[in-house]
Amino acid sequence: MQFIDQAEVEVIAGDGGDGAVAFRREKYVPAGGPAGGNGGPGGSIYLRATQQLQTLLDFRYAHRFKADNGQRGGTKNMTGAAGVDLYLDVPCGTAIYDVATDQLMGDLVEPGQLLCVAQGGKGGLGNRHFLSNRNRAPEHALPGLPGEERRLRLELKLLAEVGIVGLPNAGKSTLISALSAARPKIADYPFTTLIPNLGVVRRPSGDGTVFADIPGLIEGAHQGLGLGHEFLRHIERTRLLLHVVDATAEQPVENFQTIQQELAAYGRDLSDRPQVLALNKVDALTPEALAELIHQFETLVPGPVYGISAVAGTGLGPMLQQIWDLLDQAKAAAAAAEATVFAIPQD
Repeated sequence: MQFIDQAEVEVIAGDGGDGAVAFRREKYVPAGGPAGGNGGPGGSIYLRATQQLQTLLDFRYAHRFKADNGQRGGTKNMTGAAGVDLYLDVPCGTAIYDVATDQLMGDLVEPGQLLCVAQGGKGGLGNRHFLSNRNRAPEHALPGLPGEERRLRLELKLLAEVGIVGLPNAGKSTLISALSAARPKIADYPFTTLIPNLGVVRRPSGDGTVFADIPGLIEGAHQGLGLGHEFLRHIERTRLLLHVVDATAEQPVENFQTIQQELAAYGRDLSDRPQVLALNKVDALTPEALAELIHQFETLVPGPVYGISAVAGTGLGPMLQQIWDLLDQAKAAAAAAEATVFAIPQD
């Protein structure tokens, strides 16, 4: 399955039906009067979040969507049938932008969440509506209003609590496969991973936490170099970053600083997110070389530095415990902030 995380679509809501001009003409009913019904409203278009989709592949080839028009009003004051609303399913985590204004229209995160992106036109008024003491036989009606038309940009931002970042070949994909049931493609050359990979890592309590392996970050990624500019958006929703550094690289400290600079340059407060630093492939270092490398990093980062081996599965426990602790702290802080916002002042 192709991973498509951006798409542009055109949505056209249905037009409202025209109002009718009609008069009641029945035997034994003198002066029946106007009886033209109103037109039916046009169908609206909604985007609906679902967990059944993981990409925007459905919008790769279908770019234009139109809802049904409302029907014309009928005789005997009958209102025309309403146009059927059109519902388009998108993955949870999809942000919707109006292309014309570049404004965010909505962010669909929860399953079943709806967003009306094009409102159907109102139905026109029939001549029955214009009956008055001055005009006992109106012979005019109003046409239905056109439905809204918009061009939308859909951007999928993965819903993961932990984003795994690092230079190519740092071992991110190997790590997520060691921690979860995810089985990404793994090889010993750069840019093996071409799409973000999601994996669910179980806590000791049994609860699952979603980790996202973000591929392709290199120097200049925020400017469009490499693959990182396409996938940096996927870590915007994460609560915590797991920075994986290849301990066997020629310049591991410089590699770490490169990613930090890219996060800061991209913005969206990514560089301010809590981070856990993991030096991977430490099984290939001598104890003396590892101790020296950890000491270098301890002078750069405020928290602990973890030496791990994703292949051998060593050192993962303490690192995960630190991740769980930081996530709990972040959730508690978010809950406290929300409680403060909605607190009712006491008289």
